[in-house]
Amino acid sequence: MSSETTTKSPEAAAVPPPGHAPATKRVPQGHKRLLTRRDRITLAVMAGVPTVLHVALVWVTALASIALAFTTWDGIGFDSIKWVGLDNFKQLFTDNPQFWPAVEHNIIWFVVLILIPTPMGLFLAVQLDKKIRFSRVYQTAFFLPVVVSLAVTGFVWQLVYNPDTGLINSLIGANKPGHYIDWIGDPHLNLWAVLIAASWRHTGYMMILYLAGLKGVDPSLREASALDGANEWQTFKNVIFPTLRPTNTVVLVVTIIEALRAFDLVFVFNKGAQGTELLSILITNNIIGESSRIGYGSAIAVVLLVISLAVIIPYLIATFRKERQA
Repeated sequence: MSSETTTKSPEAAAVPPPGHAPATKRVPQGHKRLLTRRDRITLAVMAGVPTVLHVALVWVTALASIALAFTTWDGIGFDSIKWVGLDNFKQLFTDNPQFWPAVEHNIIWFVVLILIPTPMGLFLAVQLDKKIRFSRVYQTAFFLPVVVSLAVTGFVWQLVYNPDTGLINSLIGANKPGHYIDWIGDPHLNLWAVLIAASWRHTGYMMILYLAGLKGVDPSLREASALDGANEWQTFKNVIFPTLRPTNTVVLVVTIIEALRAFDLVFVFNKGAQGTELLSILITNNIIGESSRIGYGSAIAVVLLVISLAVIIPYLIATFRKERQA
């Protein structure tokens, strides 16, 4: 009895037997998976809560300040808000003896920060970029004042300027009766005393910004300059400094913003009195002072906002334009 051998073609083998549904092949999804309901809730909370806080604490308050700048309000009940138009601004520019000195002090603050601590920060950054020994220790020491709160910095410098036991008066022998130098109370000295403390902090800030810019300089530029016989100063002036133009722009904008928002040091020193008036101090005194004038204080805040936007908007336009060109 002979057995028959039947060979099946590949097409016949692929045909499923009758009565059986064809098996579907599962496509591997890799690491992709759909977000679960719990994931969506977590994501919504993580993104929603900061957004709500930002809108409520920044945008709503800013728009409310702009609206209140055209009103008079003592802060007691919304029914006491009265529309006065531009009267607050007219009074601010013509009848307030503290406004123009405050503007002048903010300008002096900017000029001092751009002329003293900014070059000092650049000098420190250039020295630390040479990879000297213990450079990390020096960076930490110089940057430490930036990390410390401005209020704490103000209390520290109050001790330094103390007429009786302060460091400066003790060194120069001005801590004896009849020879006291009141660095904080004297209206001819207190603004400059505060600016020294602000410059001490601002130097470390500028050092970090310039150090970051120097790290991005192409080393081949230094090598090419050395081959051409240029010394260290010529290399920095003609090769390194021109490449720091983006960093210089950031430094300028940051310094202007720092000068406009200066508040903590002055408030800790003497609450902006006797020659240390600033726009931020005037805003605070009018809004939360003894006689609350929220509309008038909001008008000063709007002036400060306009000055800030006049600096920030051109910088943002230039930055976005460079990004589009890149």
